[in-house]
Amino acid sequence: MHVETPLISSDTVVDRYIEPVRLSRLSVVNGQRYDGELFLQTSPEFAMKRLIVAGATAIYQICKAFRKGEAGRQHNPEFTMLEWYRVGDDLSAGMELLADFAKEMFGAGQVDNVSYRDAFVQHANVDPFSASIDQLRSACENSNVDTSSFVGDQDRDSWLNLIMSEVVEPKLGIAGPVIIFHFPASQSALAKVCTDSNGNEVAERFELYVNGVELANGYHELLDADELERRNEKVNSQRVADGGDQLPADSKMLEAMRCGMPACSGVAVGVDRLLMVLLEKDSISEVIAFPFNRA
Repeated sequence: MHVETPLISSDTVVDRYIEPVRLSRLSVVNGQRYDGELFLQTSPEFAMKRLIVAGATAIYQICKAFRKGEAGRQHNPEFTMLEWYRVGDDLSAGMELLADFAKEMFGAGQVDNVSYRDAFVQHANVDPFSASIDQLRSACENSNVDTSSFVGDQDRDSWLNLIMSEVVEPKLGIAGPVIIFHFPASQSALAKVCTDSNGNEVAERFELYVNGVELANGYHELLDADELERRNEKVNSQRVADGGDQLPADSKMLEAMRCGMPACSGVAVGVDRLLMVLLEKDSISEVIAFPFNRA
């Protein structure tokens, strides 16, 4: 079922690296004033999950999303997102549905599934779960990644993200679409966490890559509201440590989850990036009529 959810909301995804666009307090109709903080949504995720709690079973939408400060070859502060959720899907079913989507979009005969760990071992020659910080730094240097501005007390995830973006990601999906799964538990966002066959705590999170470009991000969704509350607190602490500010830890979605959210899987697809790859363009500005610098 196609759905529409608000672009302006008091809720926003609490993420260490995603900065929402904040709106000044707005007056609403009939002279009533809304005194809370409002945001342009970085994703329709929270509202769509509220619909799942309310009884929806399979929903999707194509909408605008906004992220402050994100501009570049693969980013525009205002972009188009396709997002879907289906009740009853676990990690495997969620990945299978995303693979079906990729086959349809790219005419691919198959879509490979590769674990985050195996992708790092193959392309960066390092185990992301057991390597020390020094070994992660060496992996960067061995791949000629400039780390001169990446010094000091960087945490483990920062090094992993650097290796992923600079070393691993450009090599993914060159021969055809590939889905990377089982990210580190510390990068779970709103995904469930489990233990893999090697005994590592991993997130039931998966991403689609084609020609070195990340096109989609999916989760076997977290259902535990208390755990989400703990994650929000941790992320807000990280944001403050990074020199940023906190985002609202409480949300209407959190309230909805406490009523009981059914098991489901969800995926978000960057439509502009998808078109960029399909049309073999070098930048999403080539597939957006009015990119940010001309908006």
